[in-house]
Amino acid sequence: MGPDDLNFRHLLYFWAVAKEGSIARAAERLDLSAQAVSAQLGTLERQLGQALFAPQGRSLALTDAGRTTLDYADQIFQLGDRLRHAVSDRNARQRFAVGLSDVVPKLVAFRVLHAALDPPLAMRLECSEGGFEHLLAELAINHLDLVLADRPAPTDAHLKLQSHLIGKASIALYAHSALHARYTDGFPRSVNGAPLLLPARNHPLRADIDAWLQQHELRPEVVGEFSDSALLKTFGRGRYGLFPAPAGMQEEIAAQFDARPVGTLAGVHERWYAIVTRRRIPHPAAAAILAAAGQELLAEQPA
Repeated sequence: MGPDDLNFRHLLYFWAVAKEGSIARAAERLDLSAQAVSAQLGTLERQLGQALFAPQGRSLALTDAGRTTLDYADQIFQLGDRLRHAVSDRNARQRFAVGLSDVVPKLVAFRVLHAALDPPLAMRLECSEGGFEHLLAELAINHLDLVLADRPAPTDAHLKLQSHLIGKASIALYAHSALHARYTDGFPRSVNGAPLLLPARNHPLRADIDAWLQQHELRPEVVGEFSDSALLKTFGRGRYGLFPAPAGMQEEIAAQFDARPVGTLAGVHERWYAIVTRRRIPHPAAAAILAAAGQELLAEQPA
């Protein structure tokens, strides 16, 4: 079969059936009859010489050949969308859609992403924030080009996601200026009995902080646990307790939360990951970010 034999309309029908899970729902989505969709799907299977679906109860499941075809179809239609935008406006920048997990510090996001705006990439950057699972779902259906998060994606062959460690930062405990002097002397012993604001127990950083406290035989008074890092720092600004944050964010935290570092938690680091889908033609901005992986994104500043 040559490239001229492949009908991309048939490929669109297949893509709709794969996304909807049944011919009937795909037909409704395409505003066609189920018979028409079924006939065109059969034509595509004959052209490819492989069955693309197998019955699974009342739905259809992709075969191995179907999963391969869907992978190519996703990329073909995404490239077609980019082609349409590129041709309609030659001066328009190429879109780079990034999802930010709501625990990623804005300074980290800036340091990772700002190069996409500069030559030679000169992309049109689109950033959106959200929960981790929601962003991965958007990435899996190619609504996003990359997700920045504080944890890798779960291993799931169906999603076909790849996680890359792109940077890390040392963690310090910060205190509002009104509390700072009280806990600076004798660190880390000064943390014993101190009010402490911590990430939620399912946060990747929490286990490392708990281990550090146990190692130093410290028993602070935990007054709050948060899944949102910005909210945690806001309570720190309200003088409710010491709070952890990257040691290299001293200037930003001083400006936004009127807090200064009490001491660094030796051996405790926060890590950030770039998560992408497996593509045969990678997005150029995503490729550039991955090429710079492993750097110390937030170098610790002198006290």
